[in-house]
Amino acid sequence: MAEARDKATACRKLLLEGRDPLADKQAERGRARLEAAREHTFKECAEKLIASHEAGWRNDKHRQQWKNTLATYAYPVIGDLAVADVDTALVLKVIEPIWMTKAETAGRVRGRIESVLNWATAREFRQGDNPARWRGHLDHLLPARRKVARVVHHAALPFAEAGAFMDDLRQREGISARALEFAILTATRTTETLRAEWSEFDLAAGLWTIPPDRMKAAREHRIALSERAVEILKSMPREDAFVFPGGRAGKPLSNMALLMQLRRMGRDDLTAHGFRSTFKDWASETTAYPNELVEMALAHVVSDKTEAAYRRGDMFEKRRRLMEDWATFCAQPPRSGTVVPMRGVTQ
Repeated sequence: MAEARDKATACRKLLLEGRDPLADKQAERGRARLEAAREHTFKECAEKLIASHEAGWRNDKHRQQWKNTLATYAYPVIGDLAVADVDTALVLKVIEPIWMTKAETAGRVRGRIESVLNWATAREFRQGDNPARWRGHLDHLLPARRKVARVVHHAALPFAEAGAFMDDLRQREGISARALEFAILTATRTTETLRAEWSEFDLAAGLWTIPPDRMKAAREHRIALSERAVEILKSMPREDAFVFPGGRAGKPLSNMALLMQLRRMGRDDLTAHGFRSTFKDWASETTAYPNELVEMALAHVVSDKTEAAYRRGDMFEKRRRLMEDWATFCAQPPRSGTVVPMRGVTQ
């Protein structure tokens, strides 16, 4: 009872001073939480965030990029600091040195710092606005990325040269050569081809179904296989779950395999991904196929939400004709020029 009277007296004193005892109590609890939160460093929070989300990330490369970029750029500056103490000045100290020279990397680092701080706020390890947020905050302090970095597209082969290139490629032996040819004929991304498994194919129907967890848009993608694409598959041994196995059992070819194949062909100026642009240019400039059909063949997401809502099918049979026409174009022999003598000109 004596303790209760003392507390009541203290509360009355606060009221006489114009202060709310309940608000004071809540503020004290908040200060205690913040003090406890100072034991949680930015690095610790980042590692916990990665551990809680990595199961939902589609590939190891994404997970490794998170770890590497934070370890390289963020941890040396704020890694050992209390997550509650990270402010705008510290965020700028991390990203400003690389904002002008490595704009894409800097943008990713900023976004990852923002995610870590959001996670810490949700865990009540910090309070207030996120100092790494872009819109309405850092966009007033830093130039937009598009103004400091020119977008560099994947090097692509002009479609007029596709016949000569494919003729050279078909004459080369090895799994990498067949994987590259298959990727070109199906207009797929490198990882989609390299990680293809036999269970995804119906050769009798000329169908390849890539599951959602292997697609960039996280949606199932059906591909109509041309006759040449089916021939490539039938020529591959079925000794592994992967269609294009690597050097170790149970592992596919590495992501560098197709690039190294291009280098062996003396085409350091090209990338495997660039052949998707070659396919798009060919379809746009030499055929009457509608753009939406070509975009669907490339597994691009429809940006128009209204169009996406009404599009139910995947135009598969029409895409079958498209892919067969692409294979036919790629099989055309390289054109050889002839010298036409000019009248009145002597040797």
